[in-house]
Amino acid sequence: MNITVYLGANEGTDPALKTAVQELGKWIGESGNALIYGGSRCGLMGVLADSVLAAGGEVTGVEPEFFVKGELQHDGLTDLIVTEDMTERKTKMIELGDAFIAFPGGTGTLEEIAEVMSKVSLKHLEAPCILYDLDGYYTGLRMLLDHMIELGLSSKERQEGICFAKDLPEIQKILQSSL
Repeated sequence: MNITVYLGANEGTDPALKTAVQELGKWIGESGNALIYGGSRCGLMGVLADSVLAAGGEVTGVEPEFFVKGELQHDGLTDLIVTEDMTERKTKMIELGDAFIAFPGGTGTLEEIAEVMSKVSLKHLEAPCILYDLDGYYTGLRMLLDHMIELGLSSKERQEGICFAKDLPEIQKILQSSL
């Protein structure tokens, strides 16, 4: 399975983020799955790629040309796809993915997973969409999605396939049930 993971190019201030992303990467690599991610060597993105590679897994990075010109790409990947811009990058990452995980990240992570959430809710994408709710990171987003349903702006049916997981075992369970 190709698992597309969205996450930040910064490490953040909480050491639990790095530990959890290393655990996720190790599992992806050891389980025979492959990682699709944004292609950077920086921050949590680099930690994830290194963890998958160290565990013997395959990693495909999808990096916009302007980041490559800034020499931010990870040079040790199984494959690096260079796109013209961020829009093409998002499209390619969705095209390559069989499942999608948003690790805690910044506004770019939120933008990317929002597109996946929209496609899943419209039934234009049949794949698990998992928000890794490490230490309650996505609690506010979960509350917003519930509020949308309360106001009749969305429905439980529309939000099927959008899942929240507090840890790696929950992610594994969601992915196994989608097979």
